[in-house]
Amino acid sequence: MSDDTADGREHVPDEVADRIRSDAYCETLGIDLAALEPGYAVTELVVTEDLLNFHGTPHGGAVYSVADAAFAAASNSRGDPAVALETNVSYLEPVDVGDTLTATAEETHVSGRTAEYEVEVTAGGDRVATFRGRVYRLDA
Repeated sequence: MSDDTADGREHVPDEVADRIRSDAYCETLGIDLAALEPGYAVTELVVTEDLLNFHGTPHGGAVYSVADAAFAAASNSRGDPAVALETNVSYLEPVDVGDTLTATAEETHVSGRTAEYEVEVTAGGDRVATFRGRVYRLDA
């Protein structure tokens, strides 16, 4: 469903990008869509005091959410609906209030009705988490 540009590269149609940007959950948490291309997305989240757990440290769910948002954007970037089948995350390093988390999702495998994505979450250029997810492509 992606349109081709004059140079032959695919791009994400505006209506698809607008739909992805209108995600209410992301808006609630403060997750921004920084980049979107077919099969690729970057999301960002500034860790605030509101995202702390009962230990006083940033909640793992915040790190997961910024990765999941990039995964969702990348997997739906061509305009065809895709829903998560499974995900997993490995937390590698702690993050602090004030850190900007950047999640970069890339499509790593497509086969029929399923596709796989890897998401790298960084803070200050250091990898803090790795997320992998598979989707079911409804219209494939």
